[in-house]
Amino acid sequence: MSENSRLHTVIKSKNKTALFNFKELIRYKDLLYYMVLRDVTVMYKQTVLGFLWAILNPFFQVVVFSVIFGTVAGISTGIHGLPYPVFSCLAIIPWNYFSTTFTASSNSLITTSAIFTKVYFPRVIIPLTPVFSKLVDFTISLIMLMAILWYYKYTPGSNVWLFFIPLSIIIITAAGLGMWLSSLVLQFRDFRFAITFLLPLLLYVAPVAYPAIKVQEQLGNTVYNIYALYPMVGGIEGFRSSFLQDVAFPWKLVGISGISSLIIFISGSIYFRKMEKHFADVA
Repeated sequence: MSENSRLHTVIKSKNKTALFNFKELIRYKDLLYYMVLRDVTVMYKQTVLGFLWAILNPFFQVVVFSVIFGTVAGISTGIHGLPYPVFSCLAIIPWNYFSTTFTASSNSLITTSAIFTKVYFPRVIIPLTPVFSKLVDFTISLIMLMAILWYYKYTPGSNVWLFFIPLSIIIITAAGLGMWLSSLVLQFRDFRFAITFLLPLLLYVAPVAYPAIKVQEQLGNTVYNIYALYPMVGGIEGFRSSFLQDVAFPWKLVGISGISSLIIFISGSIYFRKMEKHFADVA
């Protein structure tokens, strides 16, 4: 066969308008499973404590937040009889899931460029892998939450079964931002450095150390509703409220954050699919 007559195979998506090619994702579900499994095992490989770090890390954060914000700064939980360690733990656990997923997913295309430049598979699997793998840490950290609730003899309220709603908002937000930032970081490496100072800002804006109601009390309802556009506001407040006694579930707050998270997810999916064809060129 001559030099000019070589055959080239070009793989193109059949559906360019859909957010995902779900049939293709189902076909590659085994790959997604093994990438998630690899992500989990590599994280704790050759560590002495292994999965205990998923408990120790949020535990020390709860201690630091309780001392600095609960004792030194004297920040009130806004709920009578609620110990500050319980208050902060119910925010730190969902925040840790979001922050670790946010960082890993944003850098995922760079760290796996050696794979997707050599073999074809749905590229969206790469930023979605941390979204699922970090749920393992999240689940393990719930053991610490149960221990703190037991220590303070605090019984969860009747809305505890609603926790999956704000958790879904956090998962959708992490996935959407992962698709956005993984695409941007691969093309513009400056975003990789921007993430290092963006994450602390997102932490202090989120109602982790203080209740979201403080924003409403200080700045009014309009700013409070705008504040809820940050998905972690409804995610954290909803998750916290679902475990508390005699506290109404913040449906309005969660609803606004839920809509915002869907917008982030859909726009991230569209941008990811738009830029996907250029990934191999810029990797």
